[in-house]
Amino acid sequence: MKVMFLPEEGSVVYRYIAIIAFLFIAVIGMKMTAYMINILVISLILTMLALPTLVRLKKRGIPDIVSVSLITGLALVFILVLAALTIFSFSTLVADLPFYQAELNQRIAEITGILSRYGLSGDLVSASSINLQTVTQVALSSLMGIGDMLLYIFFIAVTTFFMLLEAPQIIERGKALLGSRKEKFVHVSRMSRYMIEFVIVRTQANLVHGALFGGVLWIMGVHAALLWGILTFILAYIPYIGLILAALPAIFFAWLQFGLWGAAAVIALVCILNLIVENPVFSYFASRKFEIPALLVIISVIFWGWVLGIAGMVFAVPITLIVLIAIQCVDDLAWINALLGVDTIFGVETEE
Repeated sequence: MKVMFLPEEGSVVYRYIAIIAFLFIAVIGMKMTAYMINILVISLILTMLALPTLVRLKKRGIPDIVSVSLITGLALVFILVLAALTIFSFSTLVADLPFYQAELNQRIAEITGILSRYGLSGDLVSASSINLQTVTQVALSSLMGIGDMLLYIFFIAVTTFFMLLEAPQIIERGKALLGSRKEKFVHVSRMSRYMIEFVIVRTQANLVHGALFGGVLWIMGVHAALLWGILTFILAYIPYIGLILAALPAIFFAWLQFGLWGAAAVIALVCILNLIVENPVFSYFASRKFEIPALLVIISVIFWGWVLGIAGMVFAVPITLIVLIAIQCVDDLAWINALLGVDTIFGVETEE
């Protein structure tokens, strides 16, 4: 039996075709198993946030199991409190829908009156054209039930617990796996620290942004201010569009209550907070500037949103950083990062 050998150029072409085919199958597989992937991704992000605390507790001589149990317990309490506040705020909002509908009808009547004065037809905008009850029912039908949410949180807590337990061992296994290639491990370690720093800094900035936004809305007397603050904290992870999406409901309810001036005040608040939090506060938390090309960020948000849903949009940048680190670790694929213009973000710098 003859064995035919392909030319070297042909082998390279077939190799890249095989890689593209593998990536295509992997993406389809991730989309089909989005529920499980989301749990793993959220657990990984929580593990990154908790890892510096775990290291500090270990240095104080606290056993791993105790440290991990303490961190996981606190994280679980935080998530449950956040979920409880969200559910409470949303249920209050739903209970007051008839009141909000009356306000909306009044605003629509004002718009119709203005159009009529200028000789324009107000048939397209009538008091019965928008029903908040219907909009809410559509929104609720697409949300996860309380039972499913609790099960989701349970899976995330368990996965995060075991990820934190395994984290020190994974580092040691990485050292052993790379063996003599110590410089590669140093490079991977530096990139991992960069990613962890990004996640921590983004979370701190989001917390400040959400607290300030919700607090000022509460002082203004805007309906469901707490809910809009929590929404801002979560959606601020989505670059560029997250803060806009989070602000839209608050602007709408400010318009219902106070008219155009109320909506304008909330828009001004969003712009001011964006200037304050996204520049000086974010820079204060960050020890270095996180420079990722805007086009890559937008594509990441669209792609991971399509694959994993809302969780993919929220954690698009951390997931992309994980992928970029994996690419940077493979010498044959490092050119991809250079082509994307992100090879410098991990910094080839001298070790201290």
